[in-house]
Amino acid sequence: MLDNGIEPIINLFHFDMPWWLMEKGGWEVRESTDHFAFYAKTAFEAFGDLVKKWATFNEPLVHIECGYMGDAHWPKVHDFKRAIQVAYHTLLAHAKAVKEYRCSSFNDGQISIILNLAPVYSKSEEAEDVAAAKWADLFYIRSFLDCAVRGTFPEELVEVLRESDLLPKTETGDKEIFAENTVDFIGCNYYQPLRVQAPQEKKRPITGLRDLFRGYDWPEKRINPHRGWEIYPRGIYDIAMRLKNSYSNIPWYISENGMGVSQEERFNNKENMIDDNYRIDFLFEHLTQLQQAISEGSPCFGYHMWTFADCWSWLNAYKNRYGFYRVDLDNGYKRLPKQSSLWMAQVIAENRLVEPFA
Repeated sequence: MLDNGIEPIINLFHFDMPWWLMEKGGWEVRESTDHFAFYAKTAFEAFGDLVKKWATFNEPLVHIECGYMGDAHWPKVHDFKRAIQVAYHTLLAHAKAVKEYRCSSFNDGQISIILNLAPVYSKSEEAEDVAAAKWADLFYIRSFLDCAVRGTFPEELVEVLRESDLLPKTETGDKEIFAENTVDFIGCNYYQPLRVQAPQEKKRPITGLRDLFRGYDWPEKRINPHRGWEIYPRGIYDIAMRLKNSYSNIPWYISENGMGVSQEERFNNKENMIDDNYRIDFLFEHLTQLQQAISEGSPCFGYHMWTFADCWSWLNAYKNRYGFYRVDLDNGYKRLPKQSSLWMAQVIAENRLVEPFA
């Protein structure tokens, strides 16, 4: 990569907990934070002369929510208190890894964390819906972002957990670890916004997030018909402005954005190329919003689409295709360019947004 002028941003954790540690309790046990710090230190020592941009975790919200508030990830439990402890240990592991980087022999680069920063929109301007959006933002966004960038947790979040007997177990000195080990930049994964409304009934103390907000299906939304997710390019601009106005305009990049499509072979043309003009339109609209944000002073330094080539998922194998390049499963996993790869190559070569192909 370096020989070809490609600068890597290396992420250390993408839901890949070692099984021997999972058997001990995974992120529920505090010792996992020290194991992760040791693993990070080893990576810095092994590759720090080559890698100058690091990320500790990718989407920490996902392994917390899907493993401890759902069934998509192991251990498939539904326990809000355990989920909060997992979240705390995850962020503590992140801060300890940042500390290891600062102390390493190859600390002349930068370190970050990759977060889901989906903007939260309320169903209406009614006070209860606005409050629901505030709570969703506190739990899903600010709990991670404040900790990573400011080194603290939002006080309102701490208070609601305290009054509900949901605070995680901590140790003396933890606050200092968070405060002293903030990030240099932020990675942002953005696919769709989060739309919420007030819960059917208010509950205190809370027993879960549904006591504070519920999801809302916006009737005017545009949908990716091949995946079911909302398409809302404006979200990238709103994220950029929030980082600018509320987080000291910290440098950031788009670490994931993209469009998953199932049965993409139906769009194969006579040249054996996927005509994914829908993806080109998606990219053009999102990059237009990003370009606007940059023109207004947002220090976004990169855009990474998920993914360069179609990738395998442990939840649906190769069902949803995301890549600039097609992976031909019937021909030795051969990589074949899609129309979107040609469009993006032109954008890069000309250093400007090119109109989508006709």
